[in-house]
Amino acid sequence: MKRIAVFASGGGTDFQSVIDANEREKFCEIACLVASKDCIGAIDRARKHNISVGVFEKNAYPDVEKLYGELTYFLNMHRVDYIVLAGWLKIIPESFIKKFQGRIINIHPSLIPSFCGAGFYGLKVHRAVVEYGAKVSGCTVHFVNEVPDGGEIIAQAVVEVRHDDTPESLQLRVLEKEHELLPYCVKKLCEGKIAVNGRIVTVF
Repeated sequence: MKRIAVFASGGGTDFQSVIDANEREKFCEIACLVASKDCIGAIDRARKHNISVGVFEKNAYPDVEKLYGELTYFLNMHRVDYIVLAGWLKIIPESFIKKFQGRIINIHPSLIPSFCGAGFYGLKVHRAVVEYGAKVSGCTVHFVNEVPDGGEIIAQAVVEVRHDDTPESLQLRVLEKEHELLPYCVKKLCEGKIAVNGRIVTVF
């Protein structure tokens, strides 16, 4: 059975969705949580489910390469097959991505290629969607490459943008879809049911 590491920087609701789905139907081993700082909700969720935790704070390392070098060692110690970014808000260097090429997936709270890339994260995404007047939004699970939100798209879920939506109300409805889409994609990945041909991803 494939082993995954989940990276999180906040409350960890996407992380929890993977935990819950995996408890209903075992499709992977959640080897560890990687947290970008201490005292976040995701850590509490991991400890409640006896999942190993590693905290990698940027300020504790002289540079980003050193941080991700230590992180690579931590992941190898846990025999991690895949990395799931579930609200990870830190820069990932290209050197790290190359080490885990094709083995890192991310969930983004918009329909890529819209409202994505550098500077688009969290509530900023939903505010941009509402202010632009878009009629639909949603979430995207994609592979991670050296371009922010630029990797191959695995799956997307659509949410209607209502005329009276605020960034906060839209965020809540998109989050509901995230909690369905992310576990689905993690399951398919761990079962070997995702094929990539160029930029085209087929989910079996």
